[in-house]
Amino acid sequence: MMFGSGIPTVGVDALSSDDFLLDVREDDEWQAGHAEGALHIPMSDFVARFGELTEKAPDGGRINVICRSGGRSAQVTMYLVQQGLDAANVDGGMQSWEATGRPVVSGDGAPGVVI
Repeated sequence: MMFGSGIPTVGVDALSSDDFLLDVREDDEWQAGHAEGALHIPMSDFVARFGELTEKAPDGGRINVICRSGGRSAQVTMYLVQQGLDAANVDGGMQSWEATGRPVVSGDGAPGVVI
């Protein structure tokens, strides 16, 4: 599936617990609720922390990028694709993640909410 001007997208229902997930929301959003196991690099810090992503992303694997609703993650996905990486925007973001019943945890590991 493609988003906007040719940005690869993936639906929440197509993701498994083994898929690599990059959350680009800001710290307050992450603390309120996120997908367990996701890597958190806020979009505002993304370029400065790009090396952290390349160290933790699976070699040759897809980077699934998520934000609240899909706008910020689409921008980061476009950047990653331009860098030659396999990346996809998670359609509907954390709002879809939560709506489909996927678990959301807070910064302290308790049940979380998407803000």
